[in-house]
Amino acid sequence: MTSNRPYLLRAIYDWISDNNLTPYVLVDATVEGASVPPQVVRDGQVVLNLAMQAVSDLDLGNEWISFKARFSGASHAVTFPIHAVLAIYAQENGQGMMFADGDHGGTPPPEAPPPGDGDDKSSNESDKPPKRGAPHLRVIK
Repeated sequence: MTSNRPYLLRAIYDWISDNNLTPYVLVDATVEGASVPPQVVRDGQVVLNLAMQAVSDLDLGNEWISFKARFSGASHAVTFPIHAVLAIYAQENGQGMMFADGDHGGTPPPEAPPPGDGDDKSSNESDKPPKRGAPHLRVIK
């Protein structure tokens, strides 16, 4: 199957925009093909404002995201592959979606057991992974 990431990104982008909030993306700027102004990269990552007021010619494609924006007064063309996106969220409240490193969608991660491979009665509590709380996003500036 193809990756579900571009579809999820577009849906969350629309949801954030429809609620009059500001869509931000957290991007891994070290991914091959990512072209972002180097002065905005911190620890290999960059947070980008994708609001219609902040960018022009925004293209949320299936393989790449591209747009033009101004950084420190200078116009730049920004492009990066979809798999470089680590999160999309609303700047105002942090609501959005994070993507796991290496999560390219379409297929389950290799550590996921195949369906029906184990007998539920033979496993004990110590074999079960710890339960996680609700996901939490934080703004990285």
